[in-house]
Amino acid sequence: MKKSILKWVAAAAIVAAMMPMLGLAQDGRTINQREREQQQRIRQGVRSGELTRAEARRLEIQQGRIRRDEARARRSGGEFTARERARIQRELNHSNRNIYRQKHDRQDRNW
Repeated sequence: MKKSILKWVAAAAIVAAMMPMLGLAQDGRTINQREREQQQRIRQGVRSGELTRAEARRLEIQQGRIRRDEARARRSGGEFTARERARIQRELNHSNRNIYRQKHDRQDRNW
């Protein structure tokens, strides 16, 4: 019994150690998944009128910058270094806050 528990604990530790190499964020989402979710949030904000055209354009430009940085990091060696991954995650966090702020400010397309 104790041996099987130790095996599961060891397997969990190995998986946890490999998460950064697999491109997973702490919550289990990959960079690409986060990018897709943010893109959907922007589209939903445009459809609902929560985002003005100018706000949506700025957010799209920011998303494009993140995609370029990701592509540049992949070209430089195929896999991200820990530093590159952390930088892209910070950019995604910043973008996520911007999307929230723009969707919840007092501007909307319906005024």
